[in-house]
Amino acid sequence: MTVDFSEGFRPPEMVKLRLAVVLSPNMRARPGLCTVVPLSLTPPERETPFAKLLKVPFELPKRWGDQERWIKGDMINAVGFHRIDLLRLGKSKEGKRLYQTSALPPEAFNLVKRCVLHGLGLSSLTKHLRTAI
Repeated sequence: MTVDFSEGFRPPEMVKLRLAVVLSPNMRARPGLCTVVPLSLTPPERETPFAKLLKVPFELPKRWGDQERWIKGDMINAVGFHRIDLLRLGKSKEGKRLYQTSALPPEAFNLVKRCVLHGLGLSSLTKHLRTAI
């Protein structure tokens, strides 16, 4: 999915349309909101535990290419659904729109969660994740 960070944000915050991973489950107490972790093509200036390389394991629209992305675990945001758009893959033979709806496999999602915990200064909690990466 993509998240539009172009309105209401200023550098050093995210400020453009980005690929992102949804971190939070659907929660009744937060209607219309989800927590996202942005992804970037730009590597960090120095190695950090909250920015790791992620190979996206499914098809992306041509616009986004098939490059690996950096997890920006220190830049998580709670965003409204109005900022989110599914990845459009084109149309079927019947003319129906096709969207990328695949979830990250558990080992990739655990890497995202590990980066977020490091980005929040909660590195000690990474030992509680199911799969060590």
